[in-house]
Amino acid sequence: MPATQDPDRLGVSRRLLTRLRDVLAGGGEPQARLDKIAQVIAEQMVVDVCSVYVMRAGEVLELFATHGLAAQAVHATRLRVGEGLVGDIAAHARPLGLADAWSHPGFAYRPETGEELYRSLMGVPVLRGSRVSGVVVVQTIEHRAWSAEDIEILETVSMIVAELLAAGEVVSSEETKPVDGIGLLPLRLEGMALNPGVAIGLAVPHQPMIRIGRLVAEDPAAEHARLKEALETLGRQLDQLENLGHGAFEDVRDVMGAYRMFAEDKGWIGRIGEAIDGGLTAAAAVQKVHDDMRLRMQQITDPYLRERLVDLEDLTNRLLTHLTGAEVRRELPQDAILVARVLGPTELLDYDRSRLRGLVMEEGSRTMHAVIIARALGIPVVARIKDVFDRIDAYDPVIVDGDHGQLFLRPSEDVVETFRQSVEARQQRQARYAALRDLPARTVDGVDVNLMMNAGLMLDLPHLEEHGADGIGLYRTELPFMARAALPDVAAQTGLYSRILDHAGSRPVVFRTLDVGSDKVLPYWQGGDEDNPAMGWRSIRITLDRPAILRQQLRALLRAAAGRRLSVMFPMVATVAEFRAARRNLEREIERERAEAGAHGRPPRLPEEIAVGTMLEVPSLLFQLPTLLKEVDFVSVGSNDLLQFLFACDRGNQRLEGRYDALSPPVLNALADLVKACRAAEVPLSVCGEMAGRPLEAMALLGLGVRALSMAPPGIGPVKAMVRSLDLSQFAPFLASLLDRPDGSLRSRLAAYAHDHGIALS
Repeated sequence: MPATQDPDRLGVSRRLLTRLRDVLAGGGEPQARLDKIAQVIAEQMVVDVCSVYVMRAGEVLELFATHGLAAQAVHATRLRVGEGLVGDIAAHARPLGLADAWSHPGFAYRPETGEELYRSLMGVPVLRGSRVSGVVVVQTIEHRAWSAEDIEILETVSMIVAELLAAGEVVSSEETKPVDGIGLLPLRLEGMALNPGVAIGLAVPHQPMIRIGRLVAEDPAAEHARLKEALETLGRQLDQLENLGHGAFEDVRDVMGAYRMFAEDKGWIGRIGEAIDGGLTAAAAVQKVHDDMRLRMQQITDPYLRERLVDLEDLTNRLLTHLTGAEVRRELPQDAILVARVLGPTELLDYDRSRLRGLVMEEGSRTMHAVIIARALGIPVVARIKDVFDRIDAYDPVIVDGDHGQLFLRPSEDVVETFRQSVEARQQRQARYAALRDLPARTVDGVDVNLMMNAGLMLDLPHLEEHGADGIGLYRTELPFMARAALPDVAAQTGLYSRILDHAGSRPVVFRTLDVGSDKVLPYWQGGDEDNPAMGWRSIRITLDRPAILRQQLRALLRAAAGRRLSVMFPMVATVAEFRAARRNLEREIERERAEAGAHGRPPRLPEEIAVGTMLEVPSLLFQLPTLLKEVDFVSVGSNDLLQFLFACDRGNQRLEGRYDALSPPVLNALADLVKACRAAEVPLSVCGEMAGRPLEAMALLGLGVRALSMAPPGIGPVKAMVRSLDLSQFAPFLASLLDRPDGSLRSRLAAYAHDHGIALS
């Protein structure tokens, strides 16, 4: 049957599941049911081929059933995990959709299948628990751009296949059962990606638990002396760790500064002394005070304060090391993957960084101090993998996929080789992007595009040169606040912002004022619990209610930019009145500086030029555009929050993930109207957020008329490659013709256009 129809996705899914349920309920031989499943999938999804590959012993995928390929290929065609596109899907345990499978470098042709007729391919893994038990593949004769909905349907169907395979009638469960301690199949564990990159190496469990031999003190005075000596030694160690260097490592020093404040807390030290006075040894007293504090802190719901429990664990272990003479460090293999339940910042720094390749944790978040340091060191991090510490043995081979938040435990050589090839392909892509670094981001028809980068820490700044960014379109000022134990004063902020401007040189930098609240919590600033913090007391709402903090930050920005250009924007503005209130605080600080300068008989230290803009994240601002555009110097769209609020869809809710698309007509029409209004008012417009850093979404933004994008640094190369292969004079009219369609998403149509016109999307 020709694969040219565009069936209703929801209807297809329901009909498929109904028919497949009937197939399973109908009984019969497993092979016959598997054959029928392949036939039903092909008919209902309107494809030319559906094939089911089943995992056999030795990591071999065997073609067990097909509708469309040659019948003699069944049970004859076999692919190892990692071999061909089917093997790649199994190796990475994730779906793959290609409009032209033959052009993919991983395509492996099997002549016995007769598949030379078929061009497009989509496949999904069949998962049972965390193990891959097979792969379901569909193919068409014609090129077909597979949509996210297509993949979702096939993934749903694969669950039916998984149930059939789990019964053990198709392949005996004993055949594929892992030998105890040696996984024949890679165990894939999912977590949260906290720092990108891929690392291949041997697992090293982090085991900081220290046994205390003697609990009762014989001489309290001697124990006090031992504690004093241990604290002094700890202080010298922190001095060494804090002096890691300069530049990118300033963020590490900020973390260590916060950690030092914890270590020098007089209340903590005093409670240890009281425990010694009560008859405990210094080591036992440290452990007791730690246990007491740990119990109290575990009752705290605030995520930032709970993460300080990790710092307490780290500090306790370090102090106990000095008191007991224990050695918690171990020699690392050449390629070490550190595995921990949690990890403190100094514990990470204890390890040999020349051998450390990756970090895996059961807990953790982006603001965790160890994670901030890992980012500074360029170490891939995957966290929140349940029970990972108990599932990995020392020196188990592992792969950390920091791009997708995955861990592969005891992978086979084929899987390792697949990832090595993936790393090499990544390096080749990076080399291609690096070759574009000094070339202009200019379309085929001569339209220039500004590609800026987002930043938030000093360690991000080297990416300006590395990726050839035109500037910093979004500097998140809240991240340095979150790495500190106390609010930085005006002098500290001035120094930080001045160093950022120095590093950027002639490139523009746009500072966003403090954006805290919701999921970004400061340890020294408690706002109380809220039912819906993403839409609650956060961002500009906080700083307008607490203007002293906003004014101190604006004062620091003015001083740092003295004699230079200052671009500052306010986040989460919902009304023009809010913007004007925020801007008045800036004007008061300018007046303050002029008054102080006059009183001291000196010229005011102010920027040469000041541009004041707003983030457009709250949809209400779209209904005040004429008034707003008379007030602002520029507008920057925060796509992440704007989409969340446009669709009334919590972006952290996994049940809603994928339900609404940035490339849907409502979003694109809203942005198209904004572009027209900004162009008419001659107000510069940029887009930051995830939309800007994805080539397909960025292509749509350019088609709407956006000419400035700000993104995470790794996105600059892929987006520039897209820009340099795009003819906007052809694409813009095509996009405009789609905006009135009733589709839930235009993604597949835009992807097909890019494929047909040779636009680089990867």
